[in-house]
Amino acid sequence: MADEQFELDLDDLERRMDGAIGALRSEFASLRTGRASASMLDPITVEAYGARTPLNQIGTVNVPEPRMVTVNIWDKSLVGPAEKAIRESGLGINPQLNGTIIMLPIPELNEERRRELTRVAAQYAESARVSVRNVRQDGMQQLKKAKDTMSEDDNKLWHDEVQELTDKYVKMVDTALETKQEEIMQV
Repeated sequence: MADEQFELDLDDLERRMDGAIGALRSEFASLRTGRASASMLDPITVEAYGARTPLNQIGTVNVPEPRMVTVNIWDKSLVGPAEKAIRESGLGINPQLNGTIIMLPIPELNEERRRELTRVAAQYAESARVSVRNVRQDGMQQLKKAKDTMSEDDNKLWHDEVQELTDKYVKMVDTALETKQEEIMQV
C-alpha cells in the first residue's frame, strides 16, 4: 500500500520539477538575444483600467522583421502608459510611436550586454535548480515520514528514484542554460 502512495508522489514530484523547467523556459524567452521575439515583452505589465495588465492583453504584438517588434495598442489612452512601461522595463529598447502602434527596433547587442545577459540567464538557471532541489527535499521528507512503513531496501530504492529524477532535471536546466548562453553570445 505504501509503495502505491509513493508512486503517486513520484509523479507529483516530476510534475513539480516540470513546472520549474517551464518557468525557466519562459524566463529565458524574455531575455533578449539580438533577435526580435514577441515573448521578450511577456514580463512587461502596464497600468491599465486600474490594474497591472500584461502588455499583450492591451494590444497585438507582432514581429514584422528580424530586428523589429510592433505593438498595436487597442485603446489610444493606453499608448502613453504602454510606451512608459516598455521604456522602464530594462530591456534596453527605445520605443518609437506611430499613432497607436509602438515600434521597437531591436539594436545589436554589444559584448558587455551579452555577458550581462548570460549572467542573468545563469541566475535564472540557478533559481530553477533551487526549485528542483526543493521538490527533491519534499520527496525525501515524505520518505522519512514513511520510513517505518517500508523496508530499508524499499526506502533506499525510493531515495535512489528521487535522486535520479533530481539529477535528470538539474541536467535539463544545465542544458537549457548552455543553449541560451550560446544563443546570447552568437553574433
